[in-house]
Amino acid sequence: MNRRIVHVVGTGTIGEPLIGLLSDFRDQLGIDEVTFHKNSPLRNDRPKIQRLIERGARLAVDESKMQKFKALDMAPDLETEEAINRASVVIDCTPKGIGRANKEQYYSRYKDRVLGFLAQGSENGFGKKYARGINDSVLQKGDQFIQIVSCNTHNLSCITKTLAVSESPDNLEVGRFVCIRRANDISQPGSFIPAPQVGAHHSEQYGSHHAEDAADLFRTMNYDLNLFSSAMKVNSQYMHVLWFMLKVKEPTNLTKVKEALYNNPYVAMTEKDMTSTVFSFGRDQGHYGRILNQTVVVEQTLNVRNEHEITGFCFTPQDGNSLLSSISAAEWFLYPHSYEDKIQCLSDFFFKNI
Repeated sequence: MNRRIVHVVGTGTIGEPLIGLLSDFRDQLGIDEVTFHKNSPLRNDRPKIQRLIERGARLAVDESKMQKFKALDMAPDLETEEAINRASVVIDCTPKGIGRANKEQYYSRYKDRVLGFLAQGSENGFGKKYARGINDSVLQKGDQFIQIVSCNTHNLSCITKTLAVSESPDNLEVGRFVCIRRANDISQPGSFIPAPQVGAHHSEQYGSHHAEDAADLFRTMNYDLNLFSSAMKVNSQYMHVLWFMLKVKEPTNLTKVKEALYNNPYVAMTEKDMTSTVFSFGRDQGHYGRILNQTVVVEQTLNVRNEHEITGFCFTPQDGNSLLSSISAAEWFLYPHSYEDKIQCLSDFFFKNI
């Protein structure tokens, strides 16, 4: 293989920390070079772009915007399509809808050159849905376009797999979820809301997109799960909260539930009952504030009713689970037989207890 180059498109709430993680762990991950694309030359973004360049990443911009970036002292040394053409893996971290547009405009033209393309969140139709630790077994030769599901879908799916379908998909009778979402990320100056806001149910069968995406994720393993979710936003910038109720066929108890959660390396347990205190732990102990676990379960909220209904609350790490899955999928493209060993360099940012 030629040089192993990972190219990240976008520098937002997922793109920026992903570029930083890839740059900081480049040698351990077996990556020769990290490049990234920035769309708009904005003065406010100059400090973070300069810092990413200082950490070893190379900036790519559209040819027509080269001079504007240079005028703002952001030094691009690659053009947009040149960066895609020379990449081994492209990770698209642009807002909803742009990933599919980029696939049509750019990525499809370079699929004979690039090993794989990834997109984030609800980019339905981009490629096979994937979440680390959920459906790694379905990744197979010939997969080139992969959709990393949203952070709340990671959380929902991890809870479902760990507590209900680890042995058999037939064990789950029904899964019900309420996603209590933060209004926006602390890095985003807009989209904050003045009061809690409830969301509509866009799917008669699944409710919000979170359960629908999770069902699609499990469907890659030929699981047909009865899932339904509702969503709302609260006027907070810390972390999403997920309430869950899983009704299972096999009788269980609280001890078994806790044991299953503690035995899952992607689950963190906590007795903290406020998003602010868990967020603070991530700020102090994570990689630039990120907890890479799939979920943080609040232990004292767990309950088993009539031996068959498992209920509890958990927190969604602020895009940390999406970062992990993005790096895992990228490494799978680069090292399909040893990617699981490669990503162990990130193990210090998995926590058993928070």
